[in-house]
Amino acid sequence: MALEILLLLAGLGLVLIGAEGLVDGASGLARRFGMSEFVIGLTIVALGTSAPEMVVSFVSAAEGNSDLAVGNIIGSNIFNTSLILGLSALIAPVAITRGNLKRDIPVNIGITALLILCGLKHRLFGIGEDGLSRWEGLLFLFLFIWYMVASFVNDRDNKLEPAGSRSETATAGSSLLRELLFLVVGLAALVYGGKLFVNHAQIIARMAGLSDKFIAITVLAAGTSLPELATSAIAAAKGKGQLALGNILGSNTSNILLILGGSAVIHPLRMGNITTVDYAAVFFCALSLVIFSISGKRKTLDRWEGSLLIAIQAAYFVYLFMYR
Repeated sequence: MALEILLLLAGLGLVLIGAEGLVDGASGLARRFGMSEFVIGLTIVALGTSAPEMVVSFVSAAEGNSDLAVGNIIGSNIFNTSLILGLSALIAPVAITRGNLKRDIPVNIGITALLILCGLKHRLFGIGEDGLSRWEGLLFLFLFIWYMVASFVNDRDNKLEPAGSRSETATAGSSLLRELLFLVVGLAALVYGGKLFVNHAQIIARMAGLSDKFIAITVLAAGTSLPELATSAIAAAKGKGQLALGNILGSNTSNILLILGGSAVIHPLRMGNITTVDYAAVFFCALSLVIFSISGKRKTLDRWEGSLLIAIQAAYFVYLFMYR
């Protein structure tokens, strides 16, 4: 048991170190190339932190386990938006830009609604089977590529300061090689540390006599989102709320369009076991961002709104424990 605890702590330490390096490297690249921290978070950082979900869902799809492939993504998106973004807002208010309100948050809502329509198309319209076919998976992949390209093209909408000031604030002692090294090593440490943490947390939980259901709902659900949690929390603590927001919205987008789309291409996904409450929870989390970001005088997610997001996660966990 002592060895497992040490390895668990080692995994957690790697995640924290990796998140620190990833945030610093990503911020440096954003300044160097005149890009917003939001788009760096939406693309490079989000794709890296979504690696655990990608591995779980692709392997599950290849094995024909649709429940695990889909449930992993829906649970992760709820966890990302409610707990991780809520915690980030508690650490420091997260600013919402014009581009976030005009494009990124609506896209997040739209693709979540699209997933739900595909998941319920037979129940709602009597068409096909509830789930994602290979053709729908290809559509999701096409939408992912379009959104990534559009995000880079329209990056000016996400800047909180004049574009010229970014290159001017790049530190003289910072090199491109150093920033890339921080980025790559940080991502590697995040992925490996997260895997180490999840594996040994499972072993400890089984040694403690906990059920597989409890382990799946808590350890696995939180473990695959651990990179997003560490990265967004550290970004918020460093005053880089846009990087934290980009990481969450980018991870949610990647989870649905890239990971579920790719999983459906590997093997059509059936979603008959996903309940109405699961769909309602993931959609409300997506919708809550636009509600909370325009509810106050400032376009920000403040601490009280972060608390409400965390409360949503707590309520969903209560539902899982009571009815699953």
